[in-house]
Amino acid sequence: MKPAAIHAFFSRLAAADPAPATELNYVNPYTLLVAVVLSAQATDTGVNKATAKLFQAVTTPEQMLALGEAGLKQHIKTIGLFNAKAKNVIALSQILVDRHGSAVPRDRDALEALPGVGRKTANVVLNVIWGEPTIAVDTHIFRVGNRTGMAKGKTPLAVELGLEKVVPAEFRQHAHHWLILHGRYICKARQPDCWRCTVAEYCDFRPKTPAPDERPAKPQPAAKKKAAAKKKTARR
Repeated sequence: MKPAAIHAFFSRLAAADPAPATELNYVNPYTLLVAVVLSAQATDTGVNKATAKLFQAVTTPEQMLALGEAGLKQHIKTIGLFNAKAKNVIALSQILVDRHGSAVPRDRDALEALPGVGRKTANVVLNVIWGEPTIAVDTHIFRVGNRTGMAKGKTPLAVELGLEKVVPAEFRQHAHHWLILHGRYICKARQPDCWRCTVAEYCDFRPKTPAPDERPAKPQPAAKKKAAAKKKTARR
C-alpha cells in the first residue's frame, strides 16, 4: 500500500471514529493490566463478563493478593486458560507491591518482566494509560496488516515494525485501536465485509467480498441433488 493510500485509509477511519478506545472494561491502570493479561486467547466480551464483579471488589494489587489465587479463579473460570492466568495475575500483583510501590510501571522492560505480560500487553498499557503511540499487534491487526498490504509480515513483531514505519505520525496514537476494531467488525477472518468497508478502495485484498444479495447461490452437493431428485420423482 502506497503512502498516499495509507494516509487516506487512516483519515477515513479517523473521520468515522475520532476517539477509538479499548473495549475492555477497567477502572484504573492496574485493572487494565489485569484485563489485558486475561484477554490472551479470549474475547473482550468474555473478559468483561468475568471481571464485572471482580473489579467491583478488586482494584489494587493488595486487594488481589488478599483475594488469592483460588478466589480469583472463581471469578475468571469462564475464560480460557484461567488457571495459568490466575497464577500470573497473583504473581504480577506481588511484584508490583514488592518492586514498584503497587503502581503499574511506565516502562516497557519492567512491564514485560511481569508474569503473563508480553510485548502486546505492554503496548496496550503504554498506549491506553499514557497515550504512547505504540501498536499492539493482535490477531486482528496481524490479519489487517497483511491482508491490506499495509504492513506484511510473518510474525506479529514484523507487522508491528512495519506499521511503525508506514503509519503517519498524526494517526499513530490511535492506529492500533482503529485497526483492531476494523479487523474485529469489518475485515473479519473468514470472510471480510468488503461490501460495507469504507476503506476497501485502498486495500490490496482480492477478490473483494460482494454484498450477500449479490453472491451466487452455492451449488448443492451431489448427494443433496440426488435426494432432491428422488423425492421429486416419488411425489409424481
